[in-house]
Amino acid sequence: MQSLRGQLIFDHGKLTGSEFHRTVVLICDHDAAGAFGLVLNRPTEHTVGEAIAADLPGKVQELKLFLGGPVQPQAISYLIRDASLANANVMPGLQLSHSLDDLLEPAENVSPMRQFKFFAGYAGWGPGQLDGEMKVDAWLTHPASLELVFHPQPEQLWKLILRQHGSTLRLLADAPDDVSWN
Repeated sequence: MQSLRGQLIFDHGKLTGSEFHRTVVLICDHDAAGAFGLVLNRPTEHTVGEAIAADLPGKVQELKLFLGGPVQPQAISYLIRDASLANANVMPGLQLSHSLDDLLEPAENVSPMRQFKFFAGYAGWGPGQLDGEMKVDAWLTHPASLELVFHPQPEQLWKLILRQHGSTLRLLADAPDDVSWN
């Protein structure tokens, strides 16, 4: 098993009809016990302040809340982007947390150097499940970067990544959601 932690996986047209149709998922943890990821391109109509009843700084409360996946949609996770995070747990400069206690201190220092992205729910796989899905080509991988994780137009992320993967996938990026509409 090769860990996909810190990588992006994306639907390349084989997940039609599933909750993961046209998604880009950041894999935050992947080992023999399973995998944990967050869908990066599904913003909701809600803000963090609407979802979390805590005394958070105004800039954090105003952030968009994303649908991180179908598992435990009431659970909140968030990513912190900060180059000074020496022991980041997802990839260099990117920390995953679920604890509001962890949030209160760094949230006071919201700046362009420190960004947050919040998620309701997550994508989860049991032992060997993601590995099995990768073997049958349910997903393709793409190198993650802080720029992609915090892309200013997350709704366009799936198309942007597809366009970087050759002519066949470039065509899929511009296809309608239901190809029978063509």
